[in-house]
Amino acid sequence: MAAFARLKARQLARADGSRKGSVDRRAAGVVRLLNARPRFCTASSCSGRVLLARLPAADTDRYKAQKKNCSWLMVTHEMCTKDDVMTALEKASGDIIFKFEPFVLHVLCEELQDAQLLHSVAINSGFRNSGITVGRKGKIMMAVRSTHCLEVPLSHMGKLMVSEEYIEFLIHTANQKMEENMRRIDRFYNGLQLALKTTLDANNSPSEETERNHPVYVRRRKRKTIQKNGICTSPEDHNKELEDEDDPRSNVDIFGEIVV
Repeated sequence: MAAFARLKARQLARADGSRKGSVDRRAAGVVRLLNARPRFCTASSCSGRVLLARLPAADTDRYKAQKKNCSWLMVTHEMCTKDDVMTALEKASGDIIFKFEPFVLHVLCEELQDAQLLHSVAINSGFRNSGITVGRKGKIMMAVRSTHCLEVPLSHMGKLMVSEEYIEFLIHTANQKMEENMRRIDRFYNGLQLALKTTLDANNSPSEETERNHPVYVRRRKRKTIQKNGICTSPEDHNKELEDEDDPRSNVDIFGEIVV
């Protein structure tokens, strides 16, 4: 517990190394929800984006170094418009690709069962490419990922290879994917809230000692004590006690107190 708390403190104290330099608005709720729990710590996130990127020069291994060396000509974490794309393309040279990248989240977890909880919520929310990795030193990382990506080359060596009509089709497709991405984020956030609350309620459920001190158990112990000591009670007292125990309203209240 203490080791993970130190790891979390170091992680959250680091400067944001992303190009944007801050958490995306649509991912912020999930990030805050997880970091408020001592057993979780977010390592990186992106709420999903549509972008135009210029790839590295052809004389390099551009596909291996694509993310590191590419130049962004346009990026948005919301729906994109044709005007934005066409304006960026007019100023572009080299090899240009159009991409949609869905929500991604990496979370450090204290124990494997914590990662499994997040994994279950992620899969049920539609992020079916999610997974868990365990490092050599025992570091547990849960990655929330999806497969509904989109990547299409638009130009080569400065020459546009597709029609304007096809670009409109790509934008429409990317925006549909973004809408679905937003729905999945909402499902993940709501499912996460419920899962964390359920886990907390289970951990805070009444102990055996607490249940033993409930009025039902107290009355039963009292009756056994009376019987053991040979003390006689009237049939009226005995029936009244049984009626109290068998009263449906009383049972509902007792059940509610134990479960809630």
